[in-house]
Amino acid sequence: MHVQERVSYLIEKLHLLPHPEGGFYSETYRSEISTETNTGHRNLTTAIYFLLTSENVSKFHRIKSDELWFFHEGSKLTVHTLSKNGHQQLSLGHPSDLVDSSPQQLVKAHTIFGSSIDEPNSYALVSCVVSPGFDFMDFELFGEGQLLEQYPDHSEIIQKLT
Repeated sequence: MHVQERVSYLIEKLHLLPHPEGGFYSETYRSEISTETNTGHRNLTTAIYFLLTSENVSKFHRIKSDELWFFHEGSKLTVHTLSKNGHQQLSLGHPSDLVDSSPQQLVKAHTIFGSSIDEPNSYALVSCVVSPGFDFMDFELFGEGQLLEQYPDHSEIIQKLT
């Protein structure tokens, strides 16, 4: 199946919608158990399917919870983080390609991150599990100027993911 046909198929079958950060998503789980956080009442855990293509990126954003990423299919995806340690890259890919990637990655709470597909004309389907559960009230999307002030040495990736 051609890449665009596969992407269209996944969007339809998994009921994916455009995500504000880029890519497509569908919530698959929201725990009935809840917890109190310093930002309010949250479900204990949430999970989504997330689909990204080479033609788009997941823009730099931050949430107030840990987020585990799990690879399902497609090409390797790079999760880019910005922190006091600068720009770091987490490679998410097929378990058979463990040399430079992993089928699971963790983005710690309060980390600025975005993602991109490494290979042209491709896609990646992943799942993301957030704990405490995701709430758009805890979602912060970043603009280019705001990040360049904090991380002037990383202008190339900031321009790509904003």
